[in-house]
Amino acid sequence: MKPVQIKSVRNGILASLSRQDAELLAPHLRPIEFKVRHIFFKAHGLIRTVVFPESGFASVVAVTETGRSLEVGIIGREGVIGVPVIFGQTLTPYESYAQIGGHGYAMPAKTLWHAMKHSWPLADVLLKFAYAFLVQVTHSALANSRYTTEERLARWLLMAHDRHDGDDVVLTHEFLSMMLGTRRASVTEALHVLENRGFIRATRGHVFIHNRKGLEKYAGSCYGAPESDLAHGGFRIKPTSLFRK
Repeated sequence: MKPVQIKSVRNGILASLSRQDAELLAPHLRPIEFKVRHIFFKAHGLIRTVVFPESGFASVVAVTETGRSLEVGIIGREGVIGVPVIFGQTLTPYESYAQIGGHGYAMPAKTLWHAMKHSWPLADVLLKFAYAFLVQVTHSALANSRYTTEERLARWLLMAHDRHDGDDVVLTHEFLSMMLGTRRASVTEALHVLENRGFIRATRGHVFIHNRKGLEKYAGSCYGAPESDLAHGGFRIKPTSLFRK
C-alpha cells in the first residue's frame, strides 16, 4: 500500500505532526469511509483500530447496564476516535459510532501506542488532544445539569457545525433526543424555539444553520471553553468557528 501523504490531510492531529512523526505513522494509515451509525468500538469491547477523521464525526456515548445511553462527547477532524488508546487502554465503558458519515484514516490501536512510546513529540500532540476532549466531556456534564434544553441544543449544533462542511447538518429527532438526554417532544420544542429566533431551519432529518453568531450568543458559556482548549493545543476544525485565533 502506498504511504499516505500527510501534508494533504485535513485531520488536525495528522496535519500538526512533524515530518519525522508523520513518516512514523504514514506506512500504517489506510483510507477509511464510514456511514451513519458505523460502530468504531463497543462498550467494554476491545478498541482494535483508531480513526483520524477528515470529514464526518463520531459520538462517544455512555451506556448503562439497562441500555440507557447519553452522548458525552463528539470527535471529528480535530482529533482521533479511540481516546483511551492514548492512555494505553483498549477497553472502555463507552461506545462510539458515526453520527454523520465521512472518511479519514485508520490504523491499528497497538501500532499507535507503540509509536507514542517511540516519539515523545507524537505522544505530546495526542495527549494535548486527549486533554481537550476531557474538557469537552466535563462541559457536557455541566451543560446537562445546569443549562436548558434549548441552550444545550444550541451548543450541540455549534459543535456539529464546527466539524461539518456546509450549513446543512443531517440529524434525526431520535439522535438529538439521545444526545441531549431528553424526550423527543422536548427536542421538537427546542428546535422550534431556535427556529423562531431565526438561528436555524429544521426539516425532516435536517437542520440548517442560518445564524451562527446568534446561535453562539444564545448558547452563552455553554459553548466555547473546550473549543478554546483545542485552539490552544494547535488544532483547527473550521475557519469560521471559534477555533480560529
